[in-house]
Amino acid sequence: MADDYYKTLGVEKGADPEAIKKAYRKLALKYHPDRNPGNREAEERFKKISEAYAVLSDTEKRKQYDNFGSDQFSRRYTQEDIFRNFDLNEILRDFGFGGAGVHQGGFRGAGRRGGYTFRTGSDPFRDLFGQEQPHYEQPGKGEDLHYNLSITLEESISGAEKKLSIQQEGEIHEINVRIPAGISTGKKLRLAGKGYPGIRGGSAGDLYLNILILPHPIFARDGSDIYIEKSISFTKAVLGGSIEVPTIDGTVKRIKIPAGTQNGTKIRMKGYGVPGLKGSGSSKGDQFVKISIDVPRKINDRQLQLIRKLAEEGV
Repeated sequence: MADDYYKTLGVEKGADPEAIKKAYRKLALKYHPDRNPGNREAEERFKKISEAYAVLSDTEKRKQYDNFGSDQFSRRYTQEDIFRNFDLNEILRDFGFGGAGVHQGGFRGAGRRGGYTFRTGSDPFRDLFGQEQPHYEQPGKGEDLHYNLSITLEESISGAEKKLSIQQEGEIHEINVRIPAGISTGKKLRLAGKGYPGIRGGSAGDLYLNILILPHPIFARDGSDIYIEKSISFTKAVLGGSIEVPTIDGTVKRIKIPAGTQNGTKIRMKGYGVPGLKGSGSSKGDQFVKISIDVPRKINDRQLQLIRKLAEEGV
């Protein structure tokens, strides 16, 4: 039974071209001969994933493969058919590898100059895995890593030290990272050289931390400002007074409630927001207290009489 190309690349049958390319790149970086010198198992794996990608990355070949199925397709298409118009050299260069040797008398992907050329009727990977090893012109940078890092609202404001455990090629690496004060959701931290190792002595890739701030039970953040809701009584809204309000730094401040405060009023606490991210030039934000007026659900007879008198007075 012929190999299932979708399973070979580890993608679903309905995967889009970008997902297929991403899957092939990941596997090609893992099984390429530069990373596995003399490893026959890795060699065979690289051949299989390249064959799968040559078919699934080509719209017409993929259509034929889906129509015929893997067994019928393998009987109808030779290796030469499969790799025709497939520029392996260009693809490998995009992934950080140099170009393979080019031989005359073969066929070339899409007629591109400098494309990877196969001898008709021979193993298309002969030049890559045979005794005549191809020459790679220059080292290649390793692949970048991306990691989603969730932090608390307090950590985003005050900064924090984090120890991360990153899995990289089957190994766990511990990395210490400093979260700068004032960072916000959507920002990225770049750790140079903490990605996948380079190829042929090239520099390692980078690690990018995608910051996500977790929801807070009391506070909400909008840019450099902090918001909190506080409920006050109807009488305090009418007569005015003061209330205690917690701040994001853990202190409690007393603020004034002006007489006649309306529901939804926002009271500004200047300078109690988020500090500007270092180098951004932004000043510290503010904290805003959003006032809601608490209407009592139950009142006694005396209170009811007083309210009715106020109503008679047009209040």
